[in-house]
Amino acid sequence: MPEPRAAPHHSIDVSIEGVSKSYQTAGGTVQALAPIALKIARGSFVAVIGPSGCGKSTLLRIIAGLETPDQGVVLVRNQEPETFRAGGELGIVFQDPALLPWRSVRRNIALPLQVLGQSIRAHEQRIGDLIELVGLAGYAKALPGQLSGGMRQRVAIARSLVTEPSILLLDEPFGSLDQILRRSMNLELQRIWMARQTTALMVTHSIDEAAFLADQVMVMHSSPGRIADIVDVHFPRPRAHDLFAMPEFHAVCDRLAAALDSGDR
Repeated sequence: MPEPRAAPHHSIDVSIEGVSKSYQTAGGTVQALAPIALKIARGSFVAVIGPSGCGKSTLLRIIAGLETPDQGVVLVRNQEPETFRAGGELGIVFQDPALLPWRSVRRNIALPLQVLGQSIRAHEQRIGDLIELVGLAGYAKALPGQLSGGMRQRVAIARSLVTEPSILLLDEPFGSLDQILRRSMNLELQRIWMARQTTALMVTHSIDEAAFLADQVMVMHSSPGRIADIVDVHFPRPRAHDLFAMPEFHAVCDRLAAALDSGDR
């Protein structure tokens, strides 16, 4: 089983050794994840692609401490995931922004601070800076119902960053957006990630999204869920919209597609 490579001079933010997960269903036991080994270097952007049901989201939820593996060891910055998440250093963005409809953009972004028992007033400058960072200047008092889908997702990204996390987990954050808006959000996410210098792990079904954003793409196969291939992506940053049209980019996408297809044989 291949193991994601981390440059020797980089610290490791996420380390997984021999982690597996099974679920009991009406039809019997389903092995969502075979034993997996995974290392994510500090400051890197890693994408995970694979067919539905291959365990991508289960892997992300285990790293977040939202699910417990059946066996194996998971360390996030040398801490157990639940402990790390409780310290506010983990940001999570899901496909559904899950904004509170009665709270303004500013107050939705501030929510994690309240959960951690921190003063919102003491962090007004940070909240304002995040509103600027995600391109929502002038919308601080707007309610979610007054925003487009892309704008709501930007609020969710800002909310995930308000505690200044060192690690950002993204589970299909743009899966509900149309292709044009999705590519625009890819550019925005790259800009935000580069500005914040966090470590990012993103689950996606989109091959070109993974190739555009990531330093390294993990390809998963199913039955059971496992890491089947790792593809390094070496395009310089910042990556611009014209990268999508370049032959070199399509070559990377073709390699990823071939790695995905090999799981169906």
